[in-house]
Amino acid sequence: MTVSLHPHARDRLAERGATEEEVKLAVEAGEQFDAKFGRVGFRRNVPFKKRWRGKRYATKQVEAYAIRRLDGWLVISVVTRYF
Repeated sequence: MTVSLHPHARDRLAERGATEEEVKLAVEAGEQFDAKFGRVGFRRNVPFKKRWRGKRYATKQVEAYAIRRLDGWLVISVVTRYF
């Protein structure tokens, strides 16, 4: 299974603090859930233990919203949460 990123998702990685590897991990080994507009969401918590925008967090949650393609998944957007 391949996981590719749409240009929109790739552009959002840095501003939301995620890496391409974390997004692929979320799709390949994360929790899967139904999302709006017929998309599929994938969620995975990863250890963080760093600062993000001036505040220290132990965990980062990466959510990837994707559509199914013949060869795998196309990630449309990425969202992160810190806690």
